[in-house]
Amino acid sequence: MTINDVEAAALAAVDEAAIGPLLLDLLRVPSVTGSAAESELQHVLAGHLERLDLDVDLWSMDLDALRAHPDFPGGEAPRTEAWGLVGTRGAEDGPTLILQGHVDVVPPGDLAQWQGDPFRPRVEGDVVHGRGACDMKAGVVAILVALAAIRTVPLRGKVSAHFVVSEEDGGLGAFGTLKRGHTGDACVITEPTSGALMVANAGALTFRIEVPGLATHGSTRYAGVSALDSYLPIHAALARLETRRNVGADRLLSDYPVPYPLSVGTVQAGDWASSVPDLLVAEGRLGVALGEDPAQARAELEACVASVCAADPWLREHPAVVTWPGGQFASGRLPVGHPLAGLVGDAHADITRTSRPAERGAPYGSDLRLYAGEGIPTLQYGPGEVRYAHGPQEHVFLSEVLTVARALVLTVLRCVGTR
Repeated sequence: MTINDVEAAALAAVDEAAIGPLLLDLLRVPSVTGSAAESELQHVLAGHLERLDLDVDLWSMDLDALRAHPDFPGGEAPRTEAWGLVGTRGAEDGPTLILQGHVDVVPPGDLAQWQGDPFRPRVEGDVVHGRGACDMKAGVVAILVALAAIRTVPLRGKVSAHFVVSEEDGGLGAFGTLKRGHTGDACVITEPTSGALMVANAGALTFRIEVPGLATHGSTRYAGVSALDSYLPIHAALARLETRRNVGADRLLSDYPVPYPLSVGTVQAGDWASSVPDLLVAEGRLGVALGEDPAQARAELEACVASVCAADPWLREHPAVVTWPGGQFASGRLPVGHPLAGLVGDAHADITRTSRPAERGAPYGSDLRLYAGEGIPTLQYGPGEVRYAHGPQEHVFLSEVLTVARALVLTVLRCVGTR
């Protein structure tokens, strides 16, 4: 598309020099999911939105009410508070476009694998390293820089920034924001997509399998039943289930060797080296196919475990128990042919002077499904590569943040219109 004079002026107002310092400031706040710093960052960002002259809604969420809601998306991190933050500006003569980003990050893990403190970001040329660099404080910065560039542009419709907590462990922040009434006509989430348009997300359901055993002294192990030994055929059956569930996966996920992974993340058994373990607890995540009812996915895993139990003399009388704690991410997707993909794709192409980026799906859950579930057409487009998220090599290119910020400027102006 041709960039008009209003768009050109807004693009000229994008402050490239502000991107690095702003990102570094956000990365220094260790906003791990459920921590006090997560709340601290929401208040820091509220100040940024106020300085941009947006109408700001910063509120403490009613956690008890949200958790009691039948559609509550689940959670894993313990928390006693959660803050919502929305900033809006514009008029009523056009649509409302939401720009959304989550402020929480996952824990840094083994510090020995990092080069330095993960919450003391370091810069190497065009690259910023640190926990949260690509997932997804770079995306939050792109939103702030874009909003600053269009600060004085008269809008026909509205642009609304949703900064949310708790994305990493289920989506409480987005859920609470939507339930407060902050909605729109379309939404762009600036998760790391490497320049692609993520128009769909698979889902992910956290499961727990408790396998009973019969304890005895290790020297007489034959007199007991090892919960570990009983779990092994269940683990093998889960691998076969994963294979079956990935047959004929949606073309949007064809680039992934396993579009809907079933992964066991933790296994705990026993409490003494010379005792036969009488309980094993395995926790993991079950990938949910695009368009699949999460209830059906749960039923398949439960049936898989039940079939193993039925074939085992011990488990037949003492069956393993499957429960579903933690985050429960359904799948979600942008309606096929919706103009939002073309709008964002054209904006990216105009900024980069390349062809429109590819439309893909992602094998992980995100807040996309919560907005889509409210009837808000949503896609993901943002700086960074997701393969570096959650790891000690997490980083983002500042030039990529700039590209996304400039593309967001065009997206907002073309979506909501100007006066």
